Amino acid sequence: MRPTLDPQFKPAILELRAFDKRVAASKEKQHLIVAVERAGGYIYRREFDILPDGVDDEANTLITERLIKSILWVIGGFKIYIAGSHIVYSNIKSYYQKDGLRAFDYDFWSTTFETEVQVIECDEKTIPEAVVSSEAAGGHLEGKRIGFDVGGSDLKVSAVINGEVVSSEEVVWHPKTHEDVQYHYDELYKAMRLGVERLGGDVDAIGISAAGVIVTDRPMVSSIFIKVPKKDFELVKYAYINVVRRLEKELGHAIPFVVANDGDVTALAGAVDLKAGDVLGIAMGTSEAGGYVDANGNLTGWFSELAFVPIDFNKDAAVDEWSKDYGVGCKYLSQDAVIKLLEPAGIEVDPSLTPAEKLSFVQSLMEKDDPRAIEIFQNIGVYFAYALAYYAEFYEIEHVIMLGRVTSGKGGDIILEYARKTLEEDFPEYAHFHLTMPSESMRRVGQSIAAASLPNLD
Repeated sequence: MRPTLDPQFKPAILELRAFDKRVAASKEKQHLIVAVERAGGYIYRREFDILPDGVDDEANTLITERLIKSILWVIGGFKIYIAGSHIVYSNIKSYYQKDGLRAFDYDFWSTTFETEVQVIECDEKTIPEAVVSSEAAGGHLEGKRIGFDVGGSDLKVSAVINGEVVSSEEVVWHPKTHEDVQYHYDELYKAMRLGVERLGGDVDAIGISAAGVIVTDRPMVSSIFIKVPKKDFELVKYAYINVVRRLEKELGHAIPFVVANDGDVTALAGAVDLKAGDVLGIAMGTSEAGGYVDANGNLTGWFSELAFVPIDFNKDAAVDEWSKDYGVGCKYLSQDAVIKLLEPAGIEVDPSLTPAEKLSFVQSLMEKDDPRAIEIFQNIGVYFAYALAYYAEFYEIEHVIMLGRVTSGKGGDIILEYARKTLEEDFPEYAHFHLTMPSESMRRVGQSIAAASLPNLD
């Protein structure tokens, strides 16, 4: 099954398999090893065969570059090791420079890890071995806890006592329009104080679910603080830490706390709800967000920034305005996908509408069973299936939780239906994936309990 409104779509998974098949049929081949290192000395390693140097260096480089790009945005990293082809190494090294083809990725991960991204040539003997991580997360429900969900328009504060939600409130704030760091500190503090009050004046632990790339409880990159000048961002990095420290002084005792990416918290909530592991959570909203919990119900420390993982290898595909790259997930599994498909679906909208308003317009057509709107969501379902088949190159997947405003209403049902159909027809090896949307209980309190359960009191 292919997206009817996007005939030029070249699914990453099919292009990867076609390349592997071509190499397997070649009389000669070279073995390539790629390793990507992130903080803590953790290393992701992938080995595969390529065509001999000089046969088709463009194809070798393309596949390697797309895989490295995917590894960076799934796992994260700042050191890229390559062994097996000097030509491929040289090309990749030229891309990951301040003014290279992957300048955005270079800058993003250099900022995240506070050290410049490096591309290092090795041989098979010196390239690092894989080092994996798996950290127990959540499941700690004893005591008085605050589950804190930091969104772009509201702060959700849930007070939880021994696993029972005693209050859950949304506090309106406007972080994306304020440059002053003090505004963010004040609003975060007020929201935390509200949670403390709901618990009767004290708190044992705080779990924070936050948008952005989180490293050691710090938001290294976050759209929440998009208006804060770069010169002041160092203060923003410590916003959550410093606000908790202020509470500690006021209450007179240490408060265990954990800050986790909101996608991981969603996956964790799903794992608890499903009583299962190997859960991939994907939110289709303004962009695409992801999170993952492994078979043991643990977080892997991976970043799962799926918005920038390439799922379409068509070089003429839509280009993401931020990363300047083509074929990445945010153009296929977010409201941008709906907008991209408007013209081929034959739907005209007022160009002055915001992206969110355009999505709402299409969803209103969907509620009337407009065949043009139906086709858009069918296409997104097909995209979703191909994306999942590619994500399975990196994640062990048993369950997929789909959420976000794009999935609301009848459109979400269509996306699920066509994703399942596509997996069954084109990827029978993945037809066992359990695709679902959050249960009512998870939507109501699951996320807050998951966030509150992050810190361990021991």
